[in-house]
Amino acid sequence: MSDVNGFVPQAGTVFFIGAGPGAPDLITVRGRAIVERADLVLFADSLVRPEACAAARSGATVLGSASMTLHEMVDLLATAAAEGKIVARLHSGDPSVYGAIHEQLTALEARGVRCEVVPGVSSAFAAAAAVGCEMTVPGVAQTVIFTRASGRASPVPEREALRSLAAHGASMAIFLSAVLAKRVVAELRAGGYADDTPVVVAFRVTWPDEALLRTTLGRVAAEVRAAGWTKQALFLVGPAFSPRAALAEQRSRLYDPSYRHLFREPRQQGARERPQSPLV
Repeated sequence: MSDVNGFVPQAGTVFFIGAGPGAPDLITVRGRAIVERADLVLFADSLVRPEACAAARSGATVLGSASMTLHEMVDLLATAAAEGKIVARLHSGDPSVYGAIHEQLTALEARGVRCEVVPGVSSAFAAAAAVGCEMTVPGVAQTVIFTRASGRASPVPEREALRSLAAHGASMAIFLSAVLAKRVVAELRAGGYADDTPVVVAFRVTWPDEALLRTTLGRVAAEVRAAGWTKQALFLVGPAFSPRAALAEQRSRLYDPSYRHLFREPRQQGARERPQSPLV
């Protein structure tokens, strides 16, 4: 049995799978196919909904990892792989962004375990989709920075301090920082963002209790505190997150009639439009 691309998960492999931001149907086709065939499904139950494991076959072992240490997880995964089992390790969002997979991969590979990473939908992309915005609006922002405030478990290098990153004026997705909202605001102000800079706060995006807040840098700390959000809230910061009406005149040249590219010759203004290739 294989998915639409002919992919068949190999026995004795640990697959690190991005389960997406919350909604069970936002896992990839490949990720779901592995879960369906897995002998062991170990999911990060503090952030991944149990429904993400609903596709597991009858007889598969399904366990949450929130209470486990790194050694316990690695031992469980390595033992299952050594027995020739297919192992699905589910992380929230995309596992390459704050997924804590580096130490797991390192420990497993040191024990000779074959590992593969399956990408997923980041909560940053889910949040942008939920408010219907583009992070890279032409003429406004062409760079997206994924970052976080420095925390007890994962200190941030000084060269990546929020105030330094804010100096670029780019679109920013700030993870794992809701409880530090006042500090985040102070750092962004120090880096040059004005109090009227647009901010979107996405709380548990794509979960049943999802909440979205459009606000500004000057108000966000007080509003997050009033909402009681201390975790599972993401900040999107920057001018690209303004309401669409405010950016109506900003557009790329890609669809301009005068712009030549591989699939379209430039046209004179007022010339009759031809049907477009489906590739354009």
